[in-house]
Amino acid sequence: MQLLLVLGVVAAAGLVLFSLARGLIYFAQGHRAAIDGTAHENQVMQNKMMMARVKWQAITIILLIIIGMTAAGGG
Repeated sequence: MQLLLVLGVVAAAGLVLFSLARGLIYFAQGHRAAIDGTAHENQVMQNKMMMARVKWQAITIILLIIIGMTAAGGG
């Protein structure tokens, strides 16, 4: 059970990193998007990546709490 939870944490943390990287890429392309006239689409993608990052961070934290509870004998 612990191994499965640890693997879940690693996977969720990897998705946090992926969402962060994609969000930073869209953020870096903001100036070019403003010139090209696609600023709205760029901002939408930045917001989607931010929400994905927050979601995966929450999942990671929940899994870490579950690991802590099971390690302490509370679950």
